[in-house]
Amino acid sequence: MGRVISINLAVPEPNPAKDVGTTGINKQPVDRLVEVRAPGPKTVGLQSGLIGDQIFDTVNHGGDDQAVYAYAREDYDWWQARLSRRLANGLFGENLTTEDVDVNGAVIGERWRVGPKLVLQPTFGRIPCATFQYKMGEPRWLKTFTRANRTGAYLRVLEPGAIWSGDPITVEDRPAHGVTIARAFAAYMTATDRIPELLAIDGLPDSLRKVLEERLPKRR
Repeated sequence: MGRVISINLAVPEPNPAKDVGTTGINKQPVDRLVEVRAPGPKTVGLQSGLIGDQIFDTVNHGGDDQAVYAYAREDYDWWQARLSRRLANGLFGENLTTEDVDVNGAVIGERWRVGPKLVLQPTFGRIPCATFQYKMGEPRWLKTFTRANRTGAYLRVLEPGAIWSGDPITVEDRPAHGVTIARAFAAYMTATDRIPELLAIDGLPDSLRKVLEERLPKRR
């Protein structure tokens, strides 16, 4: 059984990497109960699934299909060894830092129970952006992050609930198709021959499905 080791909420800071001007990528751990609910549509809803969190680039982040972002502490440790620097929980902008959860190996559409009531569902991996590049300050970070395919997972809220740091995470149901966050990310970014496999599954965000359909080879 896995667990949440840190719940992280935004501390707004300037964002010179985008025209938005402010970013919520700087997430800091909080030691209190946090309510989580479906935020609604990306551009007109409540943006983040966590009450108290903030999202400023509402065109590209937030909404029901990206209500919560989870990243594994084990992947942070992997990055620490390669970057030779300490990486604190929340640095990548995740809401939930996890332990003993195979986040990248999560099957799209499976159900996570977090604590007694909250139920989440993995939808896709995190596509790195200019804000992330600026935050990390690492040369060619976007390509490095993409190549490693340790993206973490966005999740939608199926059943709302309140959570504490330390709450258990259990996988209650896993679809038989077996398409994981890592495999789906590879199909989207590089392995385009896998796009038909990805389009065949349930649980993908509608906006992502539309992009993938446009990338299918044209029949002659």
